[in-house]
Amino acid sequence: MSEPVIAAKSPFAVAVEEGKDYYWCSCGLSKAQPFCDGSHKGSGFVPTQYTAPKTDTVYFCGCKHSKTGALCDGSHKKL
Repeated sequence: MSEPVIAAKSPFAVAVEEGKDYYWCSCGLSKAQPFCDGSHKGSGFVPTQYTAPKTDTVYFCGCKHSKTGALCDGSHKKL
């Protein structure tokens, strides 16, 4: 698999806790979007670790095409 599956054409709003690690699904196959559930095995993709710098709501990329990693950069608007 060379391209990720588009899980959603919008970001996932998630309340995160300062210092906690989150593992964002980069392949789009996870049933636990936006997080990894191990579905990437054999795809060539690996989850991306995101460590929350502060307790807040962040927007994880749903389209899997963000140029900035796990967080949405608006790339879904061009799909």
